[in-house]
Amino acid sequence: MNHTVQQAVAALQSGSLVILPTETVYGLGADAANPEAIARIYTAKGRPRFNPLIAHVTGRDMAMRIAEPPPLAVRLMDAFWPGPLSLVVPIGDRDAVCDLARAGLDTVALRAPAHPIALAVLAEFGRPVCAPSANRSGRPSPTLLSDALEETGVSAKVALDGGPCAVGLESSVVAVLGDKAYLLRPGGLERSAIEAVTGPLATGHGEAHRSPGRLALHYAPKAPVRLNVNTPRPGEAWLTFGVKVDALQAFNLSPQGDLNEAAAHLFAFLRAADRLNPKAIAVAPIPAEGLGEAINDRLRRAAGYVG
Repeated sequence: MNHTVQQAVAALQSGSLVILPTETVYGLGADAANPEAIARIYTAKGRPRFNPLIAHVTGRDMAMRIAEPPPLAVRLMDAFWPGPLSLVVPIGDRDAVCDLARAGLDTVALRAPAHPIALAVLAEFGRPVCAPSANRSGRPSPTLLSDALEETGVSAKVALDGGPCAVGLESSVVAVLGDKAYLLRPGGLERSAIEAVTGPLATGHGEAHRSPGRLALHYAPKAPVRLNVNTPRPGEAWLTFGVKVDALQAFNLSPQGDLNEAAAHLFAFLRAADRLNPKAIAVAPIPAEGLGEAINDRLRRAAGYVG
């Protein structure tokens, strides 16, 4: 694909969809203010309309024009933007991120992506772009342009290639409502880093409806997924971690046991394993600390468990 930033901006202005690279995963983008364009995202993804979308912005200044973030949210923006942190805050300008994109809520999810191509598109477009992961709803998120094109490319007028996604997991989602911060979805920013700014995060079960990516079955390949497997069964593909395995259907998330490397490989390896049409995909145990919290969340959802 040799599309340009200018072509992507023109497509967004016309109400069309674009595939955008970010540091987390590839997104399927549309003008956040255009309900017809947002409806095209839902149609392309087959996404339930009660699931809100994240609006991508260039940074704090654009966020302040469309939302009413509490002081704690502003501190998080200053600490981690651009980066893999989405903040759910009270909406200000309801026209800037339309009701359909917010799933009718009085809050909006905002993120400034740490990718030069995405930021260039946002800067030239001049207003928020909703860009959920560019996969069919429930499928593994794409971390390569080829995977994004395979999933939703037919629906996009423009696709921009930014190379492999550096983080490979969706953003962490934190709701800041008043003086409390709630972790709604673990992701590419570790809990410990967030809590260094917020203090202990509150449990967000009562606010979970405000976050994307909270369906019980999510990020799922076609094959069944079995978790915490030390020895796969015959006919299964195997995602290993921390050990070197010589097997035809084995995909090593990180031979060195590096959780950052495992996060970056997770969705691509789930897809690669699924293409073998195995009886199931067995996944080795993943430590729960650091990014392991988010990796295990995605794996539980891929297996059909509520995380």
